[in-house]
Amino acid sequence: MTRAVLSLGSNLGDRIGHLRAAVAGFADVLVAASPVYETAPWGGVEQADFLNAVLIVEDPGTDEWGWLHRGQALEDASGRVREVRWGPRTLDVDVVCVDGVRSEHPDLLLPHPGTVERATVLRPWLDVDPDAVLPGHGPVAALLAALGPDAQDGMRRRDDLGLW
Repeated sequence: MTRAVLSLGSNLGDRIGHLRAAVAGFADVLVAASPVYETAPWGGVEQADFLNAVLIVEDPGTDEWGWLHRGQALEDASGRVREVRWGPRTLDVDVVCVDGVRSEHPDLLLPHPGTVERATVLRPWLDVDPDAVLPGHGPVAALLAALGPDAQDGMRRRDDLGLW
């Protein structure tokens, strides 16, 4: 059985529609979906705010590459275009971690680089798994706390936007 944590983000077009399409695309393997957060953009490119969420998925027949390819297919279906690194996007599906798998492959770094400094991933992940641990880095709650009191500035939980 492989269990993966996936981070979703969208800041172009029908943002919640893109996230809902991703949830529907993983519905057959979905264990949990976090609340939606509206977040300030990360990475230094001027752009609109994102909607973010985290999914926990599980499937005995899917390895880390399978999760990556499945997420990329959903990105493609949303019309995602990769023009600017950390730029605006219709849908971003990041594989945060898969069981305890570590990967240095340039197409699939695991755990996903930058996770330890992104409250936009850590906060929604804790909502669905309060005991979560990022392999090689420790408890997600401790990682979020280590970011400091301002880490969640620019984040707003959007309970009015359900993923179904």
